[in-house]
Amino acid sequence: MTSALVLIDLMPRILALPVAPYSGLEVLERSRRLAEAFRADGRPVVQVRVDRPDVDEQPPGSGFADALVADGDIVVVKRTIGAFHDTELHERLKEHGVDTVVLGGLVTTMGVESTARAASDHGYDIVFVADAMSGFAADEHEFAVTRTFPRFGKVVTSDHYLAARSA
Repeated sequence: MTSALVLIDLMPRILALPVAPYSGLEVLERSRRLAEAFRADGRPVVQVRVDRPDVDEQPPGSGFADALVADGDIVVVKRTIGAFHDTELHERLKEHGVDTVVLGGLVTTMGVESTARAASDHGYDIVFVADAMSGFAADEHEFAVTRTFPRFGKVVTSDHYLAARSA
């Protein structure tokens, strides 16, 4: 079994949005810790960001957060809410023999959930790192991680995931 960490929309302009229950900076820090662990284990890290379609220039803050992307990471640029539609994500995961995606990023009920649903449609097992993502409102996030996401995969915290990896 090969898992890949897939981080959604950790871009300055999205990290700056008012999200809950975790701030964008908390999500970013947990995502960085997860990415370091995946890289140390030789497992793929996928960094996904969105470009707005049909604009001449992307808004300020449309790149990745500082010190997030490392050499060897897979970078995917999407133009829709989810990371699979009209991108090379599925092909890149298959090239690396990935059968499980571990998801984090922003926003829980938008980019993360849309990517998770498509991952399920593609036959991937899914692990949701609940505290490495956040929503537009805490109740939306909590509903997704307690009611919706368990129907698609396993829900864990970053500490639990990292502890289980080293056990």
